[in-house]
Formats: sequence, structure tokens, C-alpha cells
Amino acid sequence: MTRAWILPMLFVFCGSVVAAGLISRGSPGTATALLLVFVLLAGMNSPLIFPRSIGALEAQRRSAADGRPVVFWRPGCKYCMRLRFRLGRSARRLHWVDIWRDPAGAAAVRAANDGNETVPTVVVAGRPHTNPDPEWVREQLSPSE
Repeated sequence: MTRAWILPMLFVFCGSVVAAGLISRGSPGTATALLLVFVLLAGMNSPLIFPRSIGALEAQRRSAADGRPVVFWRPGCKYCMRLRFRLGRSARRLHWVDIWRDPAGAAAVRAANDGNETVPTVVVAGRPHTNPDPEWVREQLSPSE
């Protein structure tokens, strides 16, 4: 199991334990509702809500060809989720790199952030921007439409 799935699986496990306890006490409705909340939390903290990740080298190559920004992210990061949700459908047009899956991506983020793996780091035209405003990122996509 990769590191990206530890938190989502922990949410599902804890939700299951709590739900089993509630069912044994005679509250199946509450157990179902609570388990649903835990499953939703697991989904929000999983890599599933993000567009398919590619390697940092491939993302940089594609960005050089099409001019689209590269987003370095990691699962479970609330700022990455904020960026993803606020971008909506536009998020598919970016090149996403999961730094937990790609060592070259993690190294690129550390180089841009004084040795820290601070995400999201968005690279536009070769310049890194740490935790930028989602509206600004959307504006960076406009010229390439």
C-alpha cells in the first residue's frame, strides 16, 4: 500500500469500527450515516479526486510543448484539494505531478521551496509559485485556449 492511501484507508477502518459499535447498540441508521461520512472523507483525501498524475520530467516536457502549468501536489493536502475543487473542470488542462509517487517531482518542489515539500507548487513558464490563488492559476490557462 502506498503512502497516499494510508489516510483514506484509516478513515474507512475507523468508520467501520464506529459503525459496528453503533449497530451492536441498536442504531443502524446512525451507523449508516456515520459510515457514509467516513467514506466521503476517505474519498476526499484519496488520489481519486485528482486528474491522472504523470512524472515530473514528462510534465515539464509537456508544459514546454503546450505552455500549460505543472501542479505538484500530494494526497491529503487540504490546499491541493482547495486548488483542485476551485479549478473545477479546468483542472484537467493542467499537468499534475504527485510528489509522493515521483521522486523527481519531490526534488523539484524542494528545489523551489528552500528544501521544503510545500504543495501545491505550480510551475508556470519555468517559474514556481507556491500555494497560488486558484483564480490566478485559472488565468494562466486562458492564453492557451
